[in-house]
Amino acid sequence: MSSPVHSPFSRLPGLGIFHSRRLPLPRTQCLVPCPSADSAARRARLPLPHLRHGPASRAPTFPEVATMADRQKQKKPASFTRRLVVMLVLAAIVFGGVFVVKGFMGAQTNAFFDNMPQPASSVTDYTVKAEEWADADESIGTFVAVNGTEVTTEAGGIVRSLSIDPGQPVRAGTVLVQLNTRNELAVLKSLEAAARLAVVQRDRWRELGRDKLVSQAEVEERSTTAATTLAQVEAQRALIAQKTIRAPFDGILGLRKVNLGQYVNPGDPIVTLQSMDPIFLDFSLPEQRVGQVLEGTRIGATVDALPGREFEGRVTAIEPLVDASTRNFKVQATLPNPEHKLRPGTFAHVAFDTGGRRTVVVVPQTAVSFNPYGNAVYVINEVPRRKDEKDMQGKPLTGSKLLVKQRFIKTGATRGDLIAVTDGLKPGERIVTSGLLKLRNDAEVTINNKVQPSANASPTP
Repeated sequence: MSSPVHSPFSRLPGLGIFHSRRLPLPRTQCLVPCPSADSAARRARLPLPHLRHGPASRAPTFPEVATMADRQKQKKPASFTRRLVVMLVLAAIVFGGVFVVKGFMGAQTNAFFDNMPQPASSVTDYTVKAEEWADADESIGTFVAVNGTEVTTEAGGIVRSLSIDPGQPVRAGTVLVQLNTRNELAVLKSLEAAARLAVVQRDRWRELGRDKLVSQAEVEERSTTAATTLAQVEAQRALIAQKTIRAPFDGILGLRKVNLGQYVNPGDPIVTLQSMDPIFLDFSLPEQRVGQVLEGTRIGATVDALPGREFEGRVTAIEPLVDASTRNFKVQATLPNPEHKLRPGTFAHVAFDTGGRRTVVVVPQTAVSFNPYGNAVYVINEVPRRKDEKDMQGKPLTGSKLLVKQRFIKTGATRGDLIAVTDGLKPGERIVTSGLLKLRNDAEVTINNKVQPSANASPTP
């Protein structure tokens, strides 16, 4: 007979049933230890004889098998935790090593680029020098006609004739436009007839008054009537004269703005008339120049339309009032203009000598960096190289090098391409005149003066 034993699987919830089934065991004795039995014994920490099959052995009961399973369950969490901790430590070591290597490589790369020599920038230079400038001032002005107007009409009417030749000179009193005066002439004849009658009656009543044949009141009434009719005649003649539009002064005619047969109202523009010779030049100066410019001061004017030509004139009037909003005062100069080259409304550059001379430090305007926080230049200095300096290929460098340093300056008046420096530079210093945008403090430069910016006090286009 076989020994009954309870199967450990009879109580597993996954089977869905609970039963106690006896499994037959053979009574044959195992001559060689069973591997499965040995493994079960080791896991359960039981001696092998209890798991061997034979007459002296017995099969493990169900409580013993359950105890073995519980022990296995208790050992698994501890073993899994140790393995998880080991894996996390290894991962931390690996990732930490990666970050350390990357940080070291980044630091080495930054150190390489920080210490890498920068290529020298190619610039042009200028040696600061002192020049003697006349004490002069400059301004911007506008040409104004001595006599200039837009001819209009005082009376309305239809244009009967035109005598306007645009662009041609005319003399004062020349008839330009004639309006229709037929009705006005007819009214004038009527008024003249009434005036003649009134004059005759006035004279007759005066004779009668001397003879005491009429009262003095009647004589005065007739005199008043005659004076009234005569005044009406003069008014009608003035109206007719207003319809004859004449040039008010000598000048050059502009473009006409009316046509033949057109009706014009009082005040409508007819044509422009400008007196060209001489011509005024109006400009403004700051209040600091009040005592420096006087009537008779010679001035020079240039216009963009006529490059290379300078027109001379003299100050003829000075505005006594200084504008409170701009702190400037107006000056008017008169210039001869026989060729009519200067036109009213033209923009002009004005320069005038105040009488003195002074020595100033000058530099090209291209050398100055104009900024809201101050004007600056780059000064070139020659310094010896360090012993450990190398070029881009790693070769050692010897000798000296040129470094630039930014320096703030104060500027003054300008003359052509030059600008005066009142503070910050001394004659003999070298400054950069081109390529300022690519420079910084202590940047190395090389000089290439094949193409230099203009540095002329009186440039010509």
